[in-house]
Amino acid sequence: MSEKVLKLTIPKGSLQEDIASFFERAGLKLKLVSKRDYRPSVGDPEIYIKLLRPQEIPNYLIGENEFDLGISGIDWVKETKADVEVLLDLEIGAVSIVLCAPNNWENIYNLDDILQKFYNDNKVLRISTEYLTLSVNYLKENKTYKKLYGDIIPLVITPWRIWGENEKVKIFLSFGATEAKPPEEVDVIIDNTSTGTTIKANNLKIVEIIDTSTAVLIANKNALKDDWKQEKIKDILVLLKGVIEARKKLHIFMNVREENLNKILLELPALKRPTISKLAGSEGWYAINTIIKKDEFLGLIPILRKYAQGLVVHEPRQILPLEDVR
Repeated sequence: MSEKVLKLTIPKGSLQEDIASFFERAGLKLKLVSKRDYRPSVGDPEIYIKLLRPQEIPNYLIGENEFDLGISGIDWVKETKADVEVLLDLEIGAVSIVLCAPNNWENIYNLDDILQKFYNDNKVLRISTEYLTLSVNYLKENKTYKKLYGDIIPLVITPWRIWGENEKVKIFLSFGATEAKPPEEVDVIIDNTSTGTTIKANNLKIVEIIDTSTAVLIANKNALKDDWKQEKIKDILVLLKGVIEARKKLHIFMNVREENLNKILLELPALKRPTISKLAGSEGWYAINTIIKKDEFLGLIPILRKYAQGLVVHEPRQILPLEDVR
């Protein structure tokens, strides 16, 4: 192992495959000895990597001897209230944090309806979730909850601690398979979902979308104060940013007759100014080489079809924003 090492932790589980693909495009291919291996390598002796659950990662980036860099969902950064620096939204691993109730509940359209129903029926509302902080805040900020219970904190129940005073609304910490808890153990759940398939398979329906989340690159604030680690983090940051930029861009090449050159250039958007060069051995012909936004490409087809020849389109692996990460 190198004398100087940057410690990076990435998520084990549902995000792992997305992160591995993302890192490979960034030139940081993760290599695991086996499926049970928790310490992949990327061919850089200055980077030490360990796989952890995304829920745990933010809190392992606090302190001088902890991890320097990590990837987790922004939902877990908020949930843990971890004092970390969010460096980059990776724009992958998108999920919604949702309130779900049984399919057969009628006339239930939001949290207000649920709270009022259980209050009128004099029943205890039981909620299962991994998001304790989010759930407490979500309930306390609800207008119906305030009307019925004031500022009383819902009763939060975990194996090691119970807190809160409102015994009419109980939040149970879930350790997974949250969607399987209703209707026996609890009445409703607060969980994350990317497609909603598992929720539907367990006879639940989404009542409200509470928040959304994507994977983010986060840094230990102490690591950012270390000159060597700060530079190493910038190296990784520019590689990852390059993947995000490339996903939104296309690299196009075309041949154009001299009399059509200005007509093309007037219509052609570009990341920077396009590169223009004369075609060797072809009098009156030019080559144009440029980067455009992917969502602009279809709108360019009419002008390209009219004036260009030999169009080639590439999806770049990376476009490194070097000037952004000096």
